Amino acid sequence: MSAIKVMSFNMRTQSEADGENQFRARKERIMSMLDREAPDIIGFQEVTDEMRLWLREALGGRYTVVGCGRQSDYTGESVAVALRNGAFELISLTPLWLSETPDIPGSRYEDAEQSKWPRLSVVATVKHYDGNEPFYVINTHLDHLGARARYMGMKQNAEFISGIDKNYVYTGDMNATPDTEEIKVLAAVVGADKCVDATAELGGTFHGFGRLDDKVKIDYIFTNGRSTGAYAVPDDGADGLYYSDHHAVCAMIEF
Repeated sequence: MSAIKVMSFNMRTQSEADGENQFRARKERIMSMLDREAPDIIGFQEVTDEMRLWLREALGGRYTVVGCGRQSDYTGESVAVALRNGAFELISLTPLWLSETPDIPGSRYEDAEQSKWPRLSVVATVKHYDGNEPFYVINTHLDHLGARARYMGMKQNAEFISGIDKNYVYTGDMNATPDTEEIKVLAAVVGADKCVDATAELGGTFHGFGRLDDKVKIDYIFTNGRSTGAYAVPDDGADGLYYSDHHAVCAMIEF
């Protein structure tokens, strides 16, 4: 199987507080970036129901977009996954709530200083039409307030990854920098040799619609495959309008 281009992209949710950078104003810029980059697989974060519907319509014919909301009724923000049509077959899709009861929709860690929002990972089992073996695409968005909740969420994802017998890519906005325990626990559980940060050499990825002088790296692509190059997708904020408050990050992965 040839190298696959994987993207992790926090689209930034809908918020009136974003002013000129509200989602509806960024749609054209988002789609222009996705068309230009043409990833094979995309892990999206902060995708509301409306945004998920828009992605399915705007990317229809080119990608299959899967995922569900994080609330107990499957609505709300999601960590959607997009697969390039004609390249991948979707075998299964499993949502995992980051909690002591991952099979219960809307569940959350109750004693981990977590925000009020449930957090979710989605696990897609996919097969490349040129490949023999299926592999996993895991996408997540860890809590933005609680370091303990982030640690527990990452550890839960790490334990899932350590128990699988297939190749994987793991994308997400981890809301944590590389030097934190929340990030270090992944390699500690999975094993450093089975957990490569394809984005390790990148600089900051969160810029707050250009408001931060020093960007912060919180977006990642991990894999047990081989990374042959990674980069953050530029966003010059022309006319004060950005495609998101995060840079999308891309990596070429080989299994």
